[in-house]
Amino acid sequence: MPTAPPAHPTVPPALQWQWSRLPGLAPVDLYAALAARQAVFAVEQHCAFQDADGLDLHAWHLLGWTHADAAAGGDRMLVCYLRLIDPGRKFAEPSIGRVLTTPAWRGTGQGRAVMIEGLARAALAHPGRAIRIAAQQRLEAFYASLGFRTVSAPFEEDGIAHVEMLWPGSPVRYHECPEPAGGP
Repeated sequence: MPTAPPAHPTVPPALQWQWSRLPGLAPVDLYAALAARQAVFAVEQHCAFQDADGLDLHAWHLLGWTHADAAAGGDRMLVCYLRLIDPGRKFAEPSIGRVLTTPAWRGTGQGRAVMIEGLARAALAHPGRAIRIAAQQRLEAFYASLGFRTVSAPFEEDGIAHVEMLWPGSPVRYHECPEPAGGP
């Protein structure tokens, strides 16, 4: 049985990154990602929507893992997640979406960490390409702090206000990204 994460982590965990296409994910890893997505986007946000939107087959999946008790070889726990959708599938540009930090790890900088890692991997996968996102409007300042700029008027998607934002495709370095208030 998996070990529960600490109630209130105070130190950001050392993450192990997993970068994979859907067929390369082990069933247990896929289950962890889908369960986290459902918990955050459907249950927590009270949003009935079709999470299995057909885009997972055309995306890279980035999972950030930690161990409950690394010294004792504790169980792996999913801390954060995002997917990078291939260009031409959702938008003309590659697109990052389904960005999340699991509840126990919020406030430890893991939303920022997964985005920085995701942008670095997107830049390698699609050199010189801009990245487009449909960001929840409440997180607009968070994404702006990572170099995204708003390129649309607000619109509603699944009952939540969103804006399209574009990242220019230049390298991101952690030290260039100030800590904003709030974030995934």
